[in-house]
Amino acid sequence: MKTNLFFLLAFALIFMGCESDDTSDIIINDNSVTNNNGGGSNPSNDCINLSGVYTSDLTLDANNCYVVNGPLLMTEGTTLTIPAGMTIKVAPVGVNAYIAILRGATIIADGNAANPIVFTSNAASPASGNWGGVVICGNAPINSTADGSTDTATTEVGGLSYGGNTPNDNSGIIRYVRIEYAGGAIDGNAELNGLSLYAVGSGTTIDYVQAYKGSDDGFEFFGGTVNASHLSVVDAEDDSIDWTEGFMGTLTDIYVKQNAGSDHDSGFEMDGFNTDFSNEGGYVSQPTVTNVTVIGDGDSGRAFRLRAGTAGIFTNIMIDNFGRGVVLEDDQMDYPTSQNVVDGNLSMTDVFFSANVTTAYTGSGLVNPVTQNDVILGNASNATGTDYATWGAGWTIE
Repeated sequence: MKTNLFFLLAFALIFMGCESDDTSDIIINDNSVTNNNGGGSNPSNDCINLSGVYTSDLTLDANNCYVVNGPLLMTEGTTLTIPAGMTIKVAPVGVNAYIAILRGATIIADGNAANPIVFTSNAASPASGNWGGVVICGNAPINSTADGSTDTATTEVGGLSYGGNTPNDNSGIIRYVRIEYAGGAIDGNAELNGLSLYAVGSGTTIDYVQAYKGSDDGFEFFGGTVNASHLSVVDAEDDSIDWTEGFMGTLTDIYVKQNAGSDHDSGFEMDGFNTDFSNEGGYVSQPTVTNVTVIGDGDSGRAFRLRAGTAGIFTNIMIDNFGRGVVLEDDQMDYPTSQNVVDGNLSMTDVFFSANVTTAYTGSGLVNPVTQNDVILGNASNATGTDYATWGAGWTIE
């Protein structure tokens, strides 16, 4: 149950953290137990509306219909539990409706291939950007605050606090989950994605998750140490996979597809730190990425864009139907991305470029004149990508 202090808690959440957030304040309406025909496209089915700040556990009943009609915030010490096979609909009000698991809270959304959990729009004709997506805020390290400090940062939308010194922090389980028609932006610096992972720790399970037809990124990692696997992104209108703020986890078995007829940006866009602020922690992103298939829509877009000093070890990559395969940029002179190649902290091994990739490798403004052979190692004939036909069967859509 929610307490009558939800306005006070929302106010506190918005102003917590060490970084400023210039988004508009969120107004939370306490109507989480009101039946009003779902507020959407199915007037014949009474649904329970969900929104507001929850200070106790929230367990959804598979026999009920639910519509999230505003920000739903789970606070420290609480758990949101969603049964396998359930579909949660969200009012099509853009970033004004989303689900957020705050620092110290957990989500248990544990589906299976036969009974995935689906978060989707409640619009009669769903479209990208109908709602704000799922946000998880953890206590793992980020480099936008000083290493070892107790400072936190704040999310782009909602001003929610994230970051800490607990690499193995546990925010729960998201497994066999599909997130549809989510994402969106208030402005260029305040955005929500399909799944936004802020300082999420390695104790969290992120496995078999799809972001489908989102208006911003599919998955974005803001620092943290989470190890995510079996991620599918179809038709993200911005980047499919994005990281920043010192992300240090692993990504295993990733499938990206950009269908023709939709807007897209990069398959992977990777920053070592958040250039809107500074690298207070003094380190850069360096995840390990294994078994990836990235399929573009045939335009001039980039499959992999490495910038802002990011490092990373990539293995077994298949790239198809992109204008540009791998783009390396030295855009931050204090942290040149090319230096990671020289130091052995950035490499791509066993990479296959199909005949539909116009330019395999491009270096831009490089301090160190690293070539394609410096960045891309191994043998293209060893590349198989990810076995999406097997692990994506039955619960994903294209």
